[in-house]
Amino acid sequence: MHTVNSMCYKDYKFEVDGRKAGIDDIFPGFNPNDRIGIVTRTPGGSMGAGNLIMSALTSFYDFYRPELGDEPGKLRIYPEYFVFHVGQRHMNHTMMDIWPPHKDVIVEEDDPEEILASINDRGITRLVVEDITPTEPTFLRETISSAKRRIVSALAYNPTGRVNQGDIKVMGCAESEKNILASMNMSEEISEELRAQLKINRENITVDNCVVETYRRIEPSQAVHMLTEFTKVGSKTSSYLEVLENNDKYLTKSW
Repeated sequence: MHTVNSMCYKDYKFEVDGRKAGIDDIFPGFNPNDRIGIVTRTPGGSMGAGNLIMSALTSFYDFYRPELGDEPGKLRIYPEYFVFHVGQRHMNHTMMDIWPPHKDVIVEEDDPEEILASINDRGITRLVVEDITPTEPTFLRETISSAKRRIVSALAYNPTGRVNQGDIKVMGCAESEKNILASMNMSEEISEELRAQLKINRENITVDNCVVETYRRIEPSQAVHMLTEFTKVGSKTSSYLEVLENNDKYLTKSW
């Protein structure tokens, strides 16, 4: 909660379709019980969604701000926001208030079923995925059913911070960028060479001293087809299918 006293929601600016907007326009019906999930596939890639994470964080704190504090009797709470690292850990998000550390979720196998199952296990309601070409992965029907009944909105982002055909802009502030860069700098997974490039990426999307990220609204049905470029059934999913006697009636490729 180190950001509570250094930032607030009003420090951020939003645009949707070129018009001034708010977090409610990006995540319709946004509320303190929302659980945001960011899927990252590349080292430091989640920085491309840094302003979104931090602005949603401040909005969450604003729901409780009069009660917050580290003193006895005060409310100490973090939003239920998670980063899903596909294949391996790609960055440490502690300084972005993704806390406790279990909210940096490592999905070891690049298997669509395993990724979506991990998202379901955390009860994600807002899904943010890297902008990759949609594929036709195979899921257990119950995995899709769970996601379909819970995920209410989705966005695509780019690790550079600028997504193709973006219709949303999120403009950060100096304190926000300070925390995003601090998370990057404390990440052992990021080499010095890559760290330098990531800093350049942030400078390239800076306008009037503010980092401006873009996003594209997509349907949740499209987002689950953008979790991975791979469509092959992974080993863990194969073990589930063995229990189901490899019967295709338990599988689906559609939402």
